[in-house]
Amino acid sequence: MIELLGDKTVSARAFEVLRKMKPIRQIEVAELMIAANNYSMAYVQALLGATRQADLVNPEKPKKVGALTPEQMARLERETAMVNQDFKALEESYGDDVLNLVVASGYVAKLVSNAEIVRYLTTRHPELLSELRVIVGAVSLDQGGTLAA
Repeated sequence: MIELLGDKTVSARAFEVLRKMKPIRQIEVAELMIAANNYSMAYVQALLGATRQADLVNPEKPKKVGALTPEQMARLERETAMVNQDFKALEESYGDDVLNLVVASGYVAKLVSNAEIVRYLTTRHPELLSELRVIVGAVSLDQGGTLAA
């Protein structure tokens, strides 16, 4: 956990909250903090609230997070588990999605650079041509920043 959060600005109190969780949950929470780029005490406490009792160092001791009832905490745990599952699925498909986007935009860029196609689209479908140019421009901007990262 220290390796993951060592170069981040995390308060000592947040580490105290993390120590209430078992090591594997600490790593999960640290990864969630990094993915969300949120190292606040409120976020760490919310993640503690979403942690299953079995993942706490002292599972027999009930966790106290604000004024949440046990039913609300159980619901929060279930919803957090579903969000984590969805996040992992998105994370797994992200690389393939970006690759498909780059390939498709390259093809569209090639079409839009063809003079005959541009002439045809200009006379018959100018709105389509402008939208295709917007798409190509947006993807090439992303490649310079977020997609290449």
